[in-house]
Amino acid sequence: MARITCEDCLEKVGDHNRFNLIHLAVNRIKQHRQGEPFLVKGKNQEIVMTLREIAAGAVTFDNIKDLPDQLTENGREGEPVNDTHSKNLS
Repeated sequence: MARITCEDCLEKVGDHNRFNLIHLAVNRIKQHRQGEPFLVKGKNQEIVMTLREIAAGAVTFDNIKDLPDQLTENGREGEPVNDTHSKNLS
């Protein structure tokens, strides 16, 4: 499985601000702990899966608050996003 790095996530978050990355990751982990499914496939720990979601572009500051609503409206909870970005990482 490909490695995920903070630099990959910082590119998606923008402005290379680690505080913003941590803030986004913490918000997403809170959603997972309330039962929200992961948007990427994998069998890693919660934080690694969350970073994979961010690196894949599935979780952003623009959509973090809307993700729970979008998943229930679409009726496709747990359907992972195609994670091509993390497959290309080494």
